[in-house]
Amino acid sequence: MVEAPAAAPADLSAAAQVSALPLQVDLLQLPPEVPAPGAPALRGVLDRLFAHWLSLPDTAALVAGLVQKAKASGGGAAVGNSMLPSMMLQGGAAVPPLSPRSPRLSRKPSGLSAGQPNRSASPLRPTAARPAKEVIPQFYFQDGRPPPYEVKKQCISTVDQLFAGHSNGLRAQEFRMVTRELCKLPTFFTTVLFDKIDKESTGFVTREAFIDFWVNSNLMSLDSATQVFTILKQQNRNYLVKEDFKPVLRDLLDNHPGLEFLKSTPEFQERYAETVVYRIFYCLNRIGGGHLTLRELKRGNLLSALRHADDEEDINKVLRYFSYEHFYVIYCKFWELDTDHDFLIDKENLIKYGNHALTYRIVDRIFSEVPRKFTSKAEGKMGYEDFVHFILSEEDKSTGPSQEYWFKCLDLDGNGILTYNELQFFFEEQLHRMECMAQEPVLFEDILCQLIDMIGPENESYLTLKDFRRCKLSGHFFNILFNLNKFMAFEARDPFLIRQMREEPSLTDWDRFARREYVRLAMEEDGEDASNASGDVWDESLESPF
Repeated sequence: MVEAPAAAPADLSAAAQVSALPLQVDLLQLPPEVPAPGAPALRGVLDRLFAHWLSLPDTAALVAGLVQKAKASGGGAAVGNSMLPSMMLQGGAAVPPLSPRSPRLSRKPSGLSAGQPNRSASPLRPTAARPAKEVIPQFYFQDGRPPPYEVKKQCISTVDQLFAGHSNGLRAQEFRMVTRELCKLPTFFTTVLFDKIDKESTGFVTREAFIDFWVNSNLMSLDSATQVFTILKQQNRNYLVKEDFKPVLRDLLDNHPGLEFLKSTPEFQERYAETVVYRIFYCLNRIGGGHLTLRELKRGNLLSALRHADDEEDINKVLRYFSYEHFYVIYCKFWELDTDHDFLIDKENLIKYGNHALTYRIVDRIFSEVPRKFTSKAEGKMGYEDFVHFILSEEDKSTGPSQEYWFKCLDLDGNGILTYNELQFFFEEQLHRMECMAQEPVLFEDILCQLIDMIGPENESYLTLKDFRRCKLSGHFFNILFNLNKFMAFEARDPFLIRQMREEPSLTDWDRFARREYVRLAMEEDGEDASNASGDVWDESLESPF
């Protein structure tokens, strides 16, 4: 403890004497367990601190000096008050200032004006620095997030290697390596990518043009679906149409080894390409209207199918979209029904499908264009694209597009729910056909219980499309109502079909149907070829399309 001077010089003022007294500041610090201001326990602590301060020798000398000065000046209380230290006047009678070191008590009172100094601030510690303003990094980039510097540098290095020795640029055939190795896209995107960069149709893509299109536009940093969508779509469009896929299918037909045999029949090359595009839009374009959005492209499996087709030499192993055998079955089925070969079929043609498997009532609903508007210009006629949608829906009723197709057919009033009266309307014809075939009839009440058990609807008084989405037996549900052949096959529980499903669970109902039909059609064509070779008369009207 530092001793105070015994006697202050007479010429020093009282304020100077007070400021010259060394105070032990640490003794005035509140202990850490002091409660918050206003708590009942705080009052006793403050009283003890003040009593301790008054007992200090320095405090006694200071107070005695101030009293003597007041008496000598005769100024009364006003003079005395002006000479008292500010901490004795703060807060009324005998209340010392709160310690500025306490983190809970050092906050500035809300009533303190901006120009008034904060007396609780302590000169013994620096003012706490204000927290730095948080900066939110940019999270949206209209043209894609810029690639990291190292990735961009590596990409440009690869570009230099691929374009080395080609000062004038790369031709389309030479550009295939860039498409596969650098862009990581299937090689049959080469033509459309090449034309997208070579806007002037010079026949060459230079290094600078490729870097500007792929690197500087940040296309390289986008996901694969967005890259494909950007490359295929036309300018000022935010969707894809069927024509946008033509360059890709043309490149596939020209360069895939599994389709080389079709080069001698250009008309069937075109039909194959059309069928593939129709299948793509059937599976992906759930909104309809022929406009495929980026969201629909991302949700589908087209990109994996494209890569599979690029890696697989046998195109028939690419079951999604690109199998030639699947195209062959679809086209030949259409050819069988189109007896006059005008590339249109009517009700009487379609009723023969599957050996008269469908009821007249369901065929009427199809030709009323309830599930889907026909693309053919002829009234009451179904075109090839319409037939593709029909056969894919008929042979695999477990898919989302198929469930929606047949749900709309059964929904007579179009209110989005199926009532028992609507189900009974379609089953009546099935019941009549069973009686004509000498089959044991099944009452609708019994069938209705079976149908409800199959779907398990949320509300047993009606069925919604959402109920069918959750059900794996939706195909059997629809077959019971309007496909007699498949209904009887389901009731018979063919052990061969059950074993086939267990052995190849990855195959869909459509895959199994297409395999069976292709074998049947191939055998029929082989039989016709053998008959023709034996000298039998060949009827050109029955000639197979292949």
